[in-house]
Amino acid sequence: MEPRGYRMVVSTELNYVKACGIAERQLLEWIRGKGYDPSGLDEGRTEIAPHATLDRDSESGRKGAYSRWRMRETPSSASGTWQSTLIVRSGLEEDGGRTWVQIDIEHQPAREGDVPKRAKTPNIARSLLDALEARDAHADVASAPVFIEAEDVDDAIEELCDSNRRLPVVIATVPYGKDPDDWSRSVVEPLFHCLHGLAVLYVLTPEAQAKFNAALEYHPVFGGGVRTYLPGIDPAWKPDAQRHPVMSRRTIEADPRRAASTLAALPQRLSSRQPLPAALLSIPRQRTRPRSASDGTDVAELRSDNAALTALLDEAERAEAIRVNEINDLYAELAKADQASNELRGENEELYDKAQESQRLIRFLREQLQEAGKFTVAHTSAVAADITYPTTFSELLDRLDELSGISFTGNPKTTRSLDSQSVDNWLYVAWDGLLALDHFARSSADGAASGDFLSWCKSDASSAFPFPAAKVAMRESDTVARKPKLRAERMLPVPEAVDPEGRVFMQAHLKIGGGNTIAPRLHFYDDCPRSGKVYVGHLGPHLRNTLT
Repeated sequence: MEPRGYRMVVSTELNYVKACGIAERQLLEWIRGKGYDPSGLDEGRTEIAPHATLDRDSESGRKGAYSRWRMRETPSSASGTWQSTLIVRSGLEEDGGRTWVQIDIEHQPAREGDVPKRAKTPNIARSLLDALEARDAHADVASAPVFIEAEDVDDAIEELCDSNRRLPVVIATVPYGKDPDDWSRSVVEPLFHCLHGLAVLYVLTPEAQAKFNAALEYHPVFGGGVRTYLPGIDPAWKPDAQRHPVMSRRTIEADPRRAASTLAALPQRLSSRQPLPAALLSIPRQRTRPRSASDGTDVAELRSDNAALTALLDEAERAEAIRVNEINDLYAELAKADQASNELRGENEELYDKAQESQRLIRFLREQLQEAGKFTVAHTSAVAADITYPTTFSELLDRLDELSGISFTGNPKTTRSLDSQSVDNWLYVAWDGLLALDHFARSSADGAASGDFLSWCKSDASSAFPFPAAKVAMRESDTVARKPKLRAERMLPVPEAVDPEGRVFMQAHLKIGGGNTIAPRLHFYDDCPRSGKVYVGHLGPHLRNTLT
């Protein structure tokens, strides 16, 4: 079942006390706007209308503090109950001391088996975003879309690639010839109406669009379209683009209301499925005891207590039934996802095995052509030999002695750590890359190679031990090269005979894997013209940059 509730989770740099005060004022204003009387609020349950109650509980101690308000509205016996929860929680040390704010809106049907109604974005969410100066990691979460100017593009890309980002970033563009302010007001703001609190909202100005798309060549957005960038984006990996859906201008203008609903579906699903931050997960379950109204007799007070506790028990039973259904749905989704993942991984391994078998066949056929004296047809003096791949990255390090053209100067511990994180065909790709580098180094030392490793991979000379040119990058971006911290990570060790400082800027690298937060890379330095060696200074997780 698709999630039908609304959930907003944001943080604020305001301290807990100030955030609580703001949240309570906004809550009271929201309640008054519904025509309820919120006077006399206290811990426990308060009846704010004949069909509405407000529960409040709070706690403060060594593990931090929280305040929670829960409103339950039951307009009629057949309508079911709308439950709205607001939580303000002081942050933990691992959160950097941020204060967290959570809003949940959900419908509980009157009859078992009925489908809950879909929750709309509540007005209190919009008012809290602005009043609290809400944030998601380094990005502002506002109630209106913000323009990205040309000078803001680098900052926007850093926000997109922030590994701590929880919310999707939705970016709209302005069609050619349209006024950005008019387009934002008439098209973008109505389109984003259901996204407040669920995503970070931007509008890309025409001046910024070219710069933005040049930096994100695999993940562009243009022509009045809108793109949703999910957390965990890898701009350097082309297949990752499929994860971040695009909505065209034609779709938006054909049916704006439907487009707005469609655009909100993915962020809404992500908000309900994503684990809560540790600080919010540590809040105990709400167990409010209603304050009973006594008329002075023990029997009447007991009856009032019994009625109140019975009401609480009914609430708990309905809530438990909803949670059981949600858990069952999640298990079903998890089983489908696991099945799809296994199928894709099996297809990937099968394709890679077929590619390797083809390469071995090519090497064998070229050897036969050479033996027949047809050197022109063969193009190269390839040697037919089966490749025995290492079974772990630890074994890969142990077998580097087999590669006379390679000298490993990196941290073995970093490379071995990939054994606990490796997925798909990382190990095969890494060994293929090392074989290709070794063959390049030996050929270069013999004078049979000209140009750099990328040129070698594109030529017939590499056919004995081929490596995809698309996985080779001979330089880093200008931003990485200029920023001292990012450049310093790529100053990797080499013998002093290569460089007196014992380190060189190894920007050339092989893309061993992608699609997750590890995305391993192999950084190398070509010293073949002098020593006949290729020095590998890093084989491990992707080093930091502005894109990954």
